[in-house]
Amino acid sequence: MNDVLVSTRSRSATNGDAADDVEVIARLRAARDRVRQEMGKVIVGQHDVVDSLLIGLLCRGHILLHGVPGLGKTLMARTLSRTLDMQFRRVQFTPDLMPADITGTDVMEEDQATGKHRVTFVPGPVFTNFLLADEINRTPPKTQAALLQAMQEGEVSVGRETYHLKPPFFVVATQNPIEMEGTYPLPEAQLDRFMFNVKVKYPTVDEEVQIIKGTTSTLSAQADKVLGAEDLLRLQDLVRGVPIADSVVRYTARLVAASRPGTTLPGAKSLDSVHKYLSYGASPRASQYLVLGAKARAILGGKYHVDFADIQAIAAPALRHRLVLNFHARADNLDADALVERLLKLVHGEENG
Repeated sequence: MNDVLVSTRSRSATNGDAADDVEVIARLRAARDRVRQEMGKVIVGQHDVVDSLLIGLLCRGHILLHGVPGLGKTLMARTLSRTLDMQFRRVQFTPDLMPADITGTDVMEEDQATGKHRVTFVPGPVFTNFLLADEINRTPPKTQAALLQAMQEGEVSVGRETYHLKPPFFVVATQNPIEMEGTYPLPEAQLDRFMFNVKVKYPTVDEEVQIIKGTTSTLSAQADKVLGAEDLLRLQDLVRGVPIADSVVRYTARLVAASRPGTTLPGAKSLDSVHKYLSYGASPRASQYLVLGAKARAILGGKYHVDFADIQAIAAPALRHRLVLNFHARADNLDADALVERLLKLVHGEENG
């Protein structure tokens, strides 16, 4: 066991003595700070993106990184896997990639001793702890769909057999928003499997100066291990035990329900300014991920319970890829983030609005 997690009890954060809770949260925050510190050796800035990756990992979710080429999305994922000492595999998605290239396939082998043939399963790169699906929108839907079962159920079916993936299992997919030729937009069903859709932004001028200095010299920084896979599994259990008030859960449900066209909420303001631009809203999976993500955000911030601010802080990455915009939104030049912002203003935490 490393110096960050000397011992982590396999209990929820709602049980045990208050002193133990304080100790657990302190260790978790220390782990977050050390992960950010180690990643800072390689990655300049992008603290919000790193926090979103950590939240997704702690919640057993998966993350879609959305940004133009050259912003360090691949490097960010690889560096995070090193700080957590997770088995890492990267798949470069291309138009000719087949489902078996990801999941694995059955092959015929000859037994050298008996001369008989037998069918053996050769696992694909999905059998790992940390899978980077690089430029996932470059491969056809058939191959994209090969990840669906693994991401949702943690297993892979090949032929008549089903193979279970060893936890922790974390998928980070990258997507390039500016290239259209040779790309295949992800279907809504697959987008919904991702906990967060995180926008990776350009660095500031000062950050870019650091990037230039750090990548054009003879020195190359390396991130060190902070946590092990077993530590991470225990932390995932702890996050689910973070308490949340019924009023916050209800607010989350109201917020997600407000994204669905035709829905009216007692005590809420008119939602016409949002529904006008939507064909479909978010599913209950959005509510689940909002609550889980808020729990992780709260405990990483040193708090002992979830409040409304935690839900609001992760609303955009949790909802932006689950809102299906119509032609009115395109005509008025509105994106999903603008509609999420409107929802947050219209839906309040109290029943009386």
